[in-house]
Amino acid sequence: MKIILLKDIRGVGLHGEVKNVADGYAINKLFPQKLAEPATPEKIKRVEAEKAAREEAVKLVETQLDNKILQLRGKKVVLQSRATEKGGLFKTIAAKDIARAILAEHSLEIPEESINFPEPLKTVGEHKVLLTSKNQKAELTVTIVAA
Repeated sequence: MKIILLKDIRGVGLHGEVKNVADGYAINKLFPQKLAEPATPEKIKRVEAEKAAREEAVKLVETQLDNKILQLRGKKVVLQSRATEKGGLFKTIAAKDIARAILAEHSLEIPEESINFPEPLKTVGEHKVLLTSKNQKAELTVTIVAA
């Protein structure tokens, strides 16, 4: 029997997939627990349209992130943090701190997963940070000043 999965089921498939399963398994287990529904031509078309819409949305988000990273190529961001007299920071600068600074200075929202450091930022001064997406890379200069 052809079914459309409404949830991920180990050993069967993932949400939204159209699968062939045994009639008894579908009727006695999947349908009563609302884990699947019978696959009719209309429902299959609906599922395929939803899948195409999700893929299109993902492509749009990736394109927007690529454009944001290109806009930040070669730019600078200034962060203030408490520091010792020798220039060491009391707290390591994290990706979320840099993301907030980018949003404040350049009005661009960059996800924390896209911000990569060669080494932890623990001192006052200029540091290079790599911004990455699926298709683009850019180097951003982060200047840390003592507060």
